[in-house]
Amino acid sequence: MSKQFDVLVIGGGPGGYVAAIRAAQLGFSVACCESSSYADPKGEPRLGGTCLNVGCIPSKALLHTSHLFAEAAHGFAAQGISVGTPSIDVPTMIGRKNTIVDQLTTGIKGLFKKNKVTLLKGHGSFSGGGEGAWQIKVGDEIVEAKQVVIATGSRARHLPGVPVDNKIVCDNVGALDIDAVPKKLAIVGAGVIGLEMGSVWRRLGAEVIILEALPDFLSVADADVAKEAAKVFKKQGLDIHLGVTIGEVKGSNKGVSVTYTDKAGAEQHLDADRLIVSVGRVPNTDGLNAEAVGLMLDERGRVHVDDHCRTNLPGVWAVGDVVRGPMLAHKAMEEAVMVAERMAGQAGHCNADTIPYVVYTHPEIAWVGKTEQQLKADGVAYKAGKIPFMANGRALGMGDTAGFVKMLADAETDVILGVHVIGANASELISEAVVAMEFGAASEDIARICHAHPTLTEVMHEAALACDKRSLHF
Repeated sequence: MSKQFDVLVIGGGPGGYVAAIRAAQLGFSVACCESSSYADPKGEPRLGGTCLNVGCIPSKALLHTSHLFAEAAHGFAAQGISVGTPSIDVPTMIGRKNTIVDQLTTGIKGLFKKNKVTLLKGHGSFSGGGEGAWQIKVGDEIVEAKQVVIATGSRARHLPGVPVDNKIVCDNVGALDIDAVPKKLAIVGAGVIGLEMGSVWRRLGAEVIILEALPDFLSVADADVAKEAAKVFKKQGLDIHLGVTIGEVKGSNKGVSVTYTDKAGAEQHLDADRLIVSVGRVPNTDGLNAEAVGLMLDERGRVHVDDHCRTNLPGVWAVGDVVRGPMLAHKAMEEAVMVAERMAGQAGHCNADTIPYVVYTHPEIAWVGKTEQQLKADGVAYKAGKIPFMANGRALGMGDTAGFVKMLADAETDVILGVHVIGANASELISEAVVAMEFGAASEDIARICHAHPTLTEVMHEAALACDKRSLHF
């Protein structure tokens, strides 16, 4: 007889493992299947998905190490600290990153044990069944489940005709395991991964050239933020070229050569030691056997879902990178909790309008809600408050004054429509804006809240005051 569960989750990434844990907390019998071993030395499936293994977590470890190195090399002297010329031991840096990954992925197995979630080894694909009894093939066995959550995540998009070996030509996986500082690093794509990985290796001494197809830099961000970021990154030494069309890419054990057309239409040639390709991601739906059960996919290969992540099949749900919306780990987690609670008859929800976005460069970039250009395009009357970190005592004390907080509010109701931050700890500061917007707060609400002094959060407070032209310290 096949194994039977109330809920089977396909995929153990942020969406999958959170869905499994929350469903188990709500009293369901739950299994989660995972097939990817990532870098597990024994070849065992590893939980955590792209985020914990080859994405969010390891990249932040490298960003932190490289930031400390850059501070030691260029920032300490201004504060009277002399440490000489720093050096970087890349294998130790990579080893530290791997230790953090191991600790967190192992921790999820512990959480599964604590919450009585059964881990099944193997890829899950639909074998048959229907409402109340879905048959899922996991490895060589068939598992039955009343409810199924698809959380198979995404993988890096590769350029046509450009083979990725993750040694010389890398995607996000290889970019996190470069074993020495390259003299020259080429990156295709000036999105989040390109900027973060470019920042890591530039700080450690590499010459970094970023080739971006779009004509505008960080076009998804608020235009003021993108303009400020471009200025700061140029000062840091990131050489960013916009409006580029990639031509031929040739890699060898000695390096890589890239032929491209610049925005003026001229053909250019670039030789580098390594190349990182960061041109987006594609959903992992190939192995689901969707056709066999009539699971609907959209034109981009994503699982079609409604606002509550229900698919067209009864009792089948999908969350995370495999469905519409931004490919963000925290978005996947929110959808996962919503789905588990909806299964239990509760009113779980995930508000797409209050999902924060973050770029972990230095300064960090974070935003939630509408950009100023979106409000203009939609014809929404708004007011804006913008305060630089240069006016903040804590930022001055930290020696970290780049950037600003910008708040956008409805001109009539004062309801906050968007908040945009570029500056120190932007990833943490944005949470106040998320909470405020989730509960429909106005800029006046933040203006009336006492913020501790001296803190960076005072810049958020001042931006709220500035929406009504009554900032106190700028």
